[in-house]
Amino acid sequence: MNGLFITLEGPEGAGKTTQIRYLEHYLQDKNISYISLRDPGGTRIGQQVRELLLHPDLTEMGTITELLLYSASRAQLVTEKIRPALESGKVVICDRYIDSTMVYQGFAGSIPANIVESINQVAIQYILPIRTYVLDLPWEIGEQRIQERGSAKDRIEQKSREYHQRVREGYQQLAESQQDRIRLLDGTLPKADLFSVIRSDLEHLIRKHPFNGEMDG
Repeated sequence: MNGLFITLEGPEGAGKTTQIRYLEHYLQDKNISYISLRDPGGTRIGQQVRELLLHPDLTEMGTITELLLYSASRAQLVTEKIRPALESGKVVICDRYIDSTMVYQGFAGSIPANIVESINQVAIQYILPIRTYVLDLPWEIGEQRIQERGSAKDRIEQKSREYHQRVREGYQQLAESQQDRIRLLDGTLPKADLFSVIRSDLEHLIRKHPFNGEMDG
């Protein structure tokens, strides 16, 4: 495939949305063709699955159900959006991907890692990001950001402090075990400073792994 696949990960309130906006503006300025997605979601089917997964009233949903629903949405996203975009030479930016499932349903949800990995591989058709940026920050800061946002918490955000602390630990361990792909970044940095780190790494990545990106204009 000729494109570049970039994902952003992190605990709740980590600031992924802001950094994705910065990435979008950067690629637009460089006239590089891209597509920006979110997981779960990004397709008509995936959006309906997302609404089920995050509905605050569906508190009885089990962790295995979560795993299967996230994977179903992801499978559709890969088939319908990610693979075609990469084959056409675009940069693909995705808000969450397989690492979220490894951490939320695996590490924090106690589903054995080998089961999560097996289901993930079926869902993603072995398409992995070339770079994943994990925005790391303490639970207290993420919780404060969510409260300042002012909107009601979704079902995942409503989970316990202990659960979200395990999520953070899971990301840290995952980053340590996959340093060739994952960059663990300080999510408490000022937004522009954090993006400067991401931009520098991305520029190095583009130089190191040239791709046949479509150029606009």
